[in-house]
Amino acid sequence: MSTAHSGSGDVSRSMELLWRGKEPTGRGPRPGLSLEGIVAAAVTLADREGLEALSMRKVAAELGVGTMSLYRYVPGKGELLDLMLDHVVGTGDEHAVHLDGLAWREGLEAVAEGTWELYTAHPWLLQVNQSRPVLGPGAMASLDHTLRLLDGLGLTTRERVGMILTVEHFVAGSARTHVLQQRVAEETGVSDEEFWAAQAPAMETAMASGAFPQVAGLDEQAFAIGGLEMMRFGLGPLLDGLAGIVAAAADRPQPPQAAPGCD
Repeated sequence: MSTAHSGSGDVSRSMELLWRGKEPTGRGPRPGLSLEGIVAAAVTLADREGLEALSMRKVAAELGVGTMSLYRYVPGKGELLDLMLDHVVGTGDEHAVHLDGLAWREGLEAVAEGTWELYTAHPWLLQVNQSRPVLGPGAMASLDHTLRLLDGLGLTTRERVGMILTVEHFVAGSARTHVLQQRVAEETGVSDEEFWAAQAPAMETAMASGAFPQVAGLDEQAFAIGGLEMMRFGLGPLLDGLAGIVAAAADRPQPPQAAPGCD
């Protein structure tokens, strides 16, 4: 996968567009065109053709307008990508409204499922380096909802953020493997059946040699596990480990609460 970067454009302009919106510049808005519509069209294009297909020209074609019309609303591709990232997080954030009232573990399971759905619905997200995220309202709302799950457990702020990032990184890695597996046949022109059939003669000889007894003892269903099932398989033990952090936090002495009205 090729890699793009969040914040690759003018970050100040991206923040202005994310938080305040902006009236189009130039001779006025084109009828039927809006910043929200441009971002939605860009997401549709990336979902269908991948991030490598994203350009201002192709987004304009998606909308049936001239390329220059887009520049009245968004400065360029870098800023547009920042808006797209926040858009997909925001539109996927209906998952977060169901987090209220859940215990922390159930909530993080729901967050993991929602994150999986986000990455598999928008695989191009996995091509974006977001190590320096541009924080728009969608991303902030999603983080705030997730932090709320871990409130009141005695965790430090670093522990709360660490737990959230641990789950996010695990799901992102699982989703990346799943997406790559789905794409490989299309990108290479070789089906899974053809790929494994080409290796069969050598593998049969290797297994018969007795040099790999553990591998030879695997049954035919050993690797018959789908991406989502694999993610869920690993998520359980991961949350078991995080439960130890929550339990340790509960045993720590908590700082005294100030009396009401005291400075």
